[in-house]
Amino acid sequence: MTDRTEAPPGAPIVATVTSRKLLFIMAALMLGMFLAALDQTIVSTALPTIVGDLHGKASQLSWVVVAYLLASTVSTPLWGKLGDLYGRKRLFQGAICIFLVGSILCGLSQNLVELIGFRALQGLGGGGLLVGAQAIIGDVVPPRDRGRYSGFFGATFGVATVLGPLAGGLLVEYASWRWVFYVNLPIGVAALVVTGLILPASTNRVQHAVDYAGILTLTIAATAVVLYASLGGTTYGWGEPGMIAVIVIGILATVAFLSIERRAEEPVLPPRLFKNRTFSVASAIGFVVGFAMFGALTFLPIFLQYVRGVSPIESGLWLLPMMLGLLGASITSGLLISRGMSYRRFPIQGTAMMVVGLALMSTINMATNNWVMFAYMFIFGIGLGQVMQVLVLAVQNAVDFSDLGTATAGANFFRSIGGSFGTAIFGAIYANVLVGYLPPLPPGVHISMTGLTPAMLHSLPESQILGILDAMTKSIQAIYRYAIPVAIVAFILSFFLPAIELRRSVATPSPEPQHL
Repeated sequence: MTDRTEAPPGAPIVATVTSRKLLFIMAALMLGMFLAALDQTIVSTALPTIVGDLHGKASQLSWVVVAYLLASTVSTPLWGKLGDLYGRKRLFQGAICIFLVGSILCGLSQNLVELIGFRALQGLGGGGLLVGAQAIIGDVVPPRDRGRYSGFFGATFGVATVLGPLAGGLLVEYASWRWVFYVNLPIGVAALVVTGLILPASTNRVQHAVDYAGILTLTIAATAVVLYASLGGTTYGWGEPGMIAVIVIGILATVAFLSIERRAEEPVLPPRLFKNRTFSVASAIGFVVGFAMFGALTFLPIFLQYVRGVSPIESGLWLLPMMLGLLGASITSGLLISRGMSYRRFPIQGTAMMVVGLALMSTINMATNNWVMFAYMFIFGIGLGQVMQVLVLAVQNAVDFSDLGTATAGANFFRSIGGSFGTAIFGAIYANVLVGYLPPLPPGVHISMTGLTPAMLHSLPESQILGILDAMTKSIQAIYRYAIPVAIVAFILSFFLPAIELRRSVATPSPEPQHL
């Protein structure tokens, strides 16, 4: 039997959900979050096969990734605000449907232009899945008890991010690259059915003033920022006229957005949120953590496949220690918070361990013992597991219930923007540092590092391989050294995060900060 109790928008629905039903809701929400996070990375190992099969150009490769990242990032605040205005159940189900339609169309694509467009559609749904899952749990579980559940959400996001390249490699090798997208269908349908049967809906219709101007200017601003960060320094030079035009448009759109939000009746990202110290500090920490996390994770598979010579599937397996560290730390921190421990200590501990993990990984080289590398990854994973989802919990606890979805979306938005910048800037650093470390080649020998695959590298004469591997190793070490001060900034910011006692009901007003 399903619970037919209805809840109006803006009102908690915790009373309509039994413990048994909450388990089913949690499973469905975790499936939705898993899908959205998985598709950020699952295509990475399939890209060369996709380009060859669809007869595309290498210059179009990055757009397959950027299209999803861009759509999911820019739509995040919109999904959060609409959930606050109209209720989250139907929006979450709508996001699942958009994501599944996008997945089907991606798998049916006949050329790269189609695939890029359908990836954007898929990303639009993915943004709603990430925000919806985190906000719905805020509807049905009070902050005091939410830690145990948010820990599983953090673990789900981290596991999906790390597992993506491995799953992509397996599907490409044993099935087809099209199954990278078709694999979403049974998982998405299961999430759709469970939420439809179990999650209470809201039928109350309230007239709202939708902030169309704010939505438009925020979309333009976020699009410009993500494009500049994702394509600048790699596909295009930072100083090229096109890139300069993009960032100028982004700055102008941001100024317009801020002006519009101050006057809007129901702003998509209310300025009052930034007056909330918890939201501001957590967003800043999330931006910096995203910067360091995605920048660092990008280069581990490069090191493993090029320097260690492992296959894409094996490189995914090598990341399991990081996944285990993240999984264990996320679940443990959530359980401890639900038992009364202050959430504030976990971002402090987590960012400190991230610093340690990055410092250790900056020492890896061709001779580093495998188990030593696993230990370094495990430490870094423990650090990440104590930060990401705890920040969302802190934000949800500190804002009014009417802003729950908007604030949740804002926290995710800034982390995604930070990840875009981290990936781009560290990628540009890697490309520039690598050139300086490469040894001079014999007369008449020319090697293009841009199109050099692991297989091509290891087919070169041994005298040339060693010099290139050494240059790659030193360049990746440099990346982690540059990431250390970024993580230190996150560590310092974490001390400014207020410790507010977790509420024992969903909609009770937030108390004043109490340093517990």
